[in-house]
Parts: sequence; C-alpha cells; structure tokens
Amino acid sequence: MRAQPEASHYIHGAYANEAEGPEFNSVYPATGEVIARVRSARGDTVNAAVASAREGFQEWSATPAVERGRVLRRAAEILRDRNRELSELETLDTGKALQETLVSDPASAAECLEYFGSLIPTLTSEHIDLGGPFAYTRREPLGVCVGIGAWNYPIQIAGWKAAPALACGNAMVFKPSEVTPLSTLKLAEILIEAGLPKGVFNVVQGDGETGRLLVSHPEVAKVSLTGSVPTGEKVAALAGAGLKQTTLELGGKSPLIVFEDADLDEAVSGAMLANFYSTGQICSNGTRVFVHRSIRPQFIEKLVERTRKIVIGDPMDEASQMGPLVSKAQYDKVLNYMRLGQAEGAELVYGGEAAVVEGFADGWWVQPTIFADVADHMHIAREEIFGPVMCVLDFDSEDEVIARANATQFGLAAGLFTRDIARAHRVVAQLHAGTCWINTYNLTPVEMPFGGMKKSGIGRENGKAAIEHYSQVKGIYVETGKIDCPY
Repeated sequence: MRAQPEASHYIHGAYANEAEGPEFNSVYPATGEVIARVRSARGDTVNAAVASAREGFQEWSATPAVERGRVLRRAAEILRDRNRELSELETLDTGKALQETLVSDPASAAECLEYFGSLIPTLTSEHIDLGGPFAYTRREPLGVCVGIGAWNYPIQIAGWKAAPALACGNAMVFKPSEVTPLSTLKLAEILIEAGLPKGVFNVVQGDGETGRLLVSHPEVAKVSLTGSVPTGEKVAALAGAGLKQTTLELGGKSPLIVFEDADLDEAVSGAMLANFYSTGQICSNGTRVFVHRSIRPQFIEKLVERTRKIVIGDPMDEASQMGPLVSKAQYDKVLNYMRLGQAEGAELVYGGEAAVVEGFADGWWVQPTIFADVADHMHIAREEIFGPVMCVLDFDSEDEVIARANATQFGLAAGLFTRDIARAHRVVAQLHAGTCWINTYNLTPVEMPFGGMKKSGIGRENGKAAIEHYSQVKGIYVETGKIDCPY
C-alpha cells in the first residue's frame, strides 16, 4: 500500500525535492505501514516557495475577480470528479473511515472553492458622498499568505484557507501537518490544472522549524494556522514580531447542553456526532455533555445502546464507521486520558480501552468511551483529549449550566438541545463560544463563519467574514473643488 508523491514539495507549478531537510514518514494508521516518505523544507526551499508566490501574486492580483472566481470553480469541479481517489488517499493518510472522507474532506474543499469563487465577483467597493467631494474604497489583497494545516482534516483545511486567500487575489504557501502530508499536494496539482498561475499556491512539507521559517519570512504578509493552543501562541508571537496579520483556529473543550425538554433521541445523536465522528479528532467537538439530572438515566441508557453498535473496522470499507487514531502519539495520549478518568473517580460507562480489530493488530485503535459522574475539576473535563472520549456531567438549572459551560480557557464551539426556542436563543447568546449549534452539532457549512473566542483562536474562517482576513480596505478621497489652505 503506497502513496509516494513525485516529490516532497510543489513549487511554481511543479514538484520539487529538498536535499537537506530531515526525512519523515507518512504512516497508514490502520496498520502502522509507511506509505510515503517526504522531506522537511529548509531555508532554500522556503525562500524559493515564497519567491515563487511573490511572482505569482503579481499576475494573480491583477486578474479580474470574475476570472479568479472561474478558476476556483473549475478546481471545485475537478475535486468533485476525483472525490473517490482523493478520499481514499485521505483515508490512507489519516486513518479516517472512507465513509467519512467521501463526504467530508475533498467535498468540503470543493464547496469552499466554489463558494468563494462565486462570492468574490460580487464584492464591490463603496462610494461615499461628501457633498461635492467624495470618497471611495478599494478592497485589495494582502500579498503572500502562509497557511499551516492540521492533521485531522488535511485537504479540507487547505481548501478553507486557500479559497478565500486566492479569491481575494493573494498567493499562498501552505504547509500541511507532517503527520498527513499527501492530499494537499494533489490540491496544488488540481489548482494548476484549473488555470491558476504558477506560484499562486505552493506546498512545502515540514516540521516546526519549517513553520518558523515561513512565519518569520519578511515577504509574508499574513499567517493562518489551524492547530493546538501552544502552537498558536508560538505562531502569534512570531507573526506579531513582524506585525503580520494572523488568523488562528485552535483547540477546544466545548460544552453540549441537553435540557430536560430535549428530544432525547436527537440529543443522543448530537452527542455521538460531537464525540465519536472522525474518531473524536475534531477541534470543535462537544466533549463536555451537560445533561439535566432528571433525564440523565434515560440519556445514558440510549447512548450506551447506540454506542455498542458503532462499527469499528477497515477504514477502506465503506461499512466501517470508525477508524483508528491518526498516530501512535495520539493513541498513547488518548489511552492515558482514559486511565486518568478512571483514576480520578469518573464512572466508566462504556469503552475505556484499546480496541481489537481483526486483521489490523498493529493499528492505533481505541474504543469509543463514555464517562459519567464527571466533575468539572477532572482532567478529562478540562483538557482537550482529541479522541472518542465523552464526558457526561449533570446539571440542575439553566444559570448553573451556563456558568459551568463557560468556565474554561477555550471558546471554540458550543451546542444545546431543547424544544423551547426562546430558551435556546437566550442560552446561546450567553455561551462564550465563536461557533454554536441549536438542536444539532458539528455542522460547518461554508456559508457560516467558523472560529473561536478566548484561547480557541483569533479571526474567522468561511463565510463572508473570511474575506476580511485576506484583504485590506483602501480609502480614497477625491476633491472636486478648490483646496481651502490657511497657509
């Protein structure tokens, strides 16, 4: 099972190798098999990628918005035409079930390219009447942008960053996570095939040092990162030293509140989607599930009954619903939290161990896990686990649960289930989270802005809000009369 790319990087419309950077492996998480080897970019490669992007920017920023949109929409069509092969590649690289990647990964990148490709020609400037004199605005690109991706949704995140950046006329150098380096190279190929000028979207592989070189590069105007809070703090500090614009989409420990009047079956569905989809490796997951004390027994009963039926198995089999964790490091981390939850006194209701999958003895499999009687102070209730571990907490009143839901350094997402629509809007207005759901969870249509508050990030991705993070407004005053000068 091999997925070796032609070369490690994609610069100026062609594959390029790195002679000096350290080599690292892409591993299929279901088996532990090495499927590709690539090298981290170092100084010369990073400089070449940025120089190429600067050259591409000169041509692309002068291209009419209608034509830019046309290129992005063509790329979206190609992504959809090749959805299966790209989804299979994403499954090999991440271990996520093909059942998921077929609908959530290349498809999401395509939707983003299509949306911004259609939106950008409609964004016109403003005329300001000043009673004779007047002013007008121009929306202009920033220049060379750096995108740094995460390993849970590689091609989706690349699409989420590239689409608004390119739509606004910028160029982008994108660094995928070293854990999942493969699919973004295919996105770069497809963009060139769709008519994007060379250099406008380059891909360089690499580790933290590669990221440092990109973020600190003097020719880079903007940095967009998806990653952990510690990584975000480092990137923000480095970008801030150069006064570069920054967008950060970071971690979370999001609350999901189930009120006593909720549709119980729907609430269980929402909780499962908020914890077990993508083997729990989603930053916005609602991993603190607050259930009203009066319905807790029924909720737990239904939850366990349905969790037992989750099909864990071969990720390439479309019948499988849950694959392995992405890496050995993540596997060890999640198992440690499972042990820690038990040691701290939470009730292990289901799971809590490594999973055994026939034919995949060397993969990084864990059981979907449910803890009840979780207290707010426990590590599993405070820290981001990034695995299929659900914490169920009891509550009695609306004011109480709002206060407890907000008692965290994170603020990425939140959700609630209730039949009382007035309560729904009242509560969601008080939750300290940038992305919220009412009577559902983890749906992120490209039309809706996505991002966090507090330590969960700065800025927004998707929706019209993303345009503000990849462009700048120039104000121009036009005098139509004589200047009144006192000198």
